[in-house]
Amino acid sequence: MRHGKKFNHLSRKSAHRKAMLSNMAISLIEHKRINTTLAKAKELRKFIEPLMTRSKEDNGHNRQVVFSYLQNKGAVTELFNNIADKIADRPGGYTRIIKLGNRLGDNAEMAMIELVDFNEIYNPKAEKPAKKTRRRRKKSSDASEAPAAEGNTENTEESAE
Repeated sequence: MRHGKKFNHLSRKSAHRKAMLSNMAISLIEHKRINTTLAKAKELRKFIEPLMTRSKEDNGHNRQVVFSYLQNKGAVTELFNNIADKIADRPGGYTRIIKLGNRLGDNAEMAMIELVDFNEIYNPKAEKPAKKTRRRRKKSSDASEAPAAEGNTENTEESAE
């Protein structure tokens, strides 16, 4: 009987399940969005959201706890430095799951899980990168003649006075 067993075991032993969720969480932190099956995405949400809540308060203990789940220094650093700044004012719901349809091989339901604050399409308040301006260059013959002509007129005016 399965009384009180609320989470999805994903047809894996506990060690395999914990390693898989840890690896998926690291990938999500690094890439900000990943594609996976719907069942794994729902379990990943339960796994990573408490870690993101811990990252809001940067102290040694919270870093140790998060590292014990992720086992990756780079991911912990990224989570506490970059991601925590963006989610600081959000009271929860740091991830979004978008259904993508069924996989061709086995007809599994696929989904994309992403960090909410890092999507520019759905997040209108996100800071847009500054537009890069490009200046047209004048033709080399025009550019060389214009300063020379201006310089000559200034010299003639000064000499006339």
